Amino acid sequence: MSRGTVPRAYLGGEREPRTGGGGPGGPRGPRRPYGGGGGGGNNQYRGKRRPRWGRIVLVSLLALVLLAGIGAVGVWAYASSLDDKLHRTDAFAGLTGGRPAKKVDGAQNILLLGSDMRTSWKKSGEKPRTDTIMLMHIDADHNHAYVVSIPRDTWVHVPAMKGADASDQDAKVNAAFAWGGAPLMVKTVENFTGVRIDHVAIMNFQGFQSVTDALGGVRMYVDQTIKSIHPPYRTFTKGWHNFNGAQALDYCRQRYQFAQGDFARQKHQQQFLKQLLNKAASTGTLSNPQKLNAFLQAVVKVIQVDNDFNLVDEAVQFRNLRSKDVTFMTSPNQGTGTMDGQSVVLSDKEKASSLYEAMSNDQIADWVKKNPQK
Repeated sequence: MSRGTVPRAYLGGEREPRTGGGGPGGPRGPRRPYGGGGGGGNNQYRGKRRPRWGRIVLVSLLALVLLAGIGAVGVWAYASSLDDKLHRTDAFAGLTGGRPAKKVDGAQNILLLGSDMRTSWKKSGEKPRTDTIMLMHIDADHNHAYVVSIPRDTWVHVPAMKGADASDQDAKVNAAFAWGGAPLMVKTVENFTGVRIDHVAIMNFQGFQSVTDALGGVRMYVDQTIKSIHPPYRTFTKGWHNFNGAQALDYCRQRYQFAQGDFARQKHQQQFLKQLLNKAASTGTLSNPQKLNAFLQAVVKVIQVDNDFNLVDEAVQFRNLRSKDVTFMTSPNQGTGTMDGQSVVLSDKEKASSLYEAMSNDQIADWVKKNPQK
């Protein structure tokens, strides 16, 4: 499958010093910040609503991590069977020299992507997009994970890649996936951050609905009363609610009704994940074979990983992680601006550079202490 693109069958389903990286298009900004690039090719994204769901992969990793702590032979066999069922992609195809160096043994950086393919887009021949772009760092002692959301409209330099539909130009970061699949997205994020990516996990955003339902829904807080802009036009009233998969998906897609727009949607999606993680670990799912199997089977159907990702190995390494050990943050930015006539997110060059240098050196805990999240 060329350039690690996501198979259509896979996409069709429905709070609480740097080496080789960070150059042009990195936190210091694109090489050509005021022109030259992404205009025409990136205009395809205007005026289209695109939810973002890559982060559910964390739920499956957490559940399997907890299972690994049991150490029973049957559990290992079961985890291996799940690993065999995962969709695979050559996420690093064509990536050879010029990549950032791996600085700390034992630490891991996993790129989490949420892809979006709708029936109307398949009919028109449009390429799948990724509107969740998250870089998860697991520290070398495997006791904490840090998940950095990179806003999909972040203005970056998409580096050159042979065989891509477009590249070597400035654009919104999510254009990289549409133009060159997972490999170009990996190359773009590594170029932007200077952090070497070890693994990639991609999720069909609509698939999270079945994952949520397999857990019996999720409890979420709605911070203001809104009416959905998507059929069946639900009204979400302020306060706590128990959402099924369809309701949670609908709520977490909303952005136009909030003053903070896409940043509000990003916050709600992080809230959703935290609640889902807590439910997976605290409501008997992990101790109920039937519930656990339904949950994990739903997960493996909608997740695609790189060829070297091994679920059992990851479970062993992350066995001490719990939801309280996961810290969420957003890639430092200066808010929105305009580039080539498009509304974009502008990276905070200095602060972003310091964050990603800390990540690369496995010192992100110190960075967080010096830069407390709001």
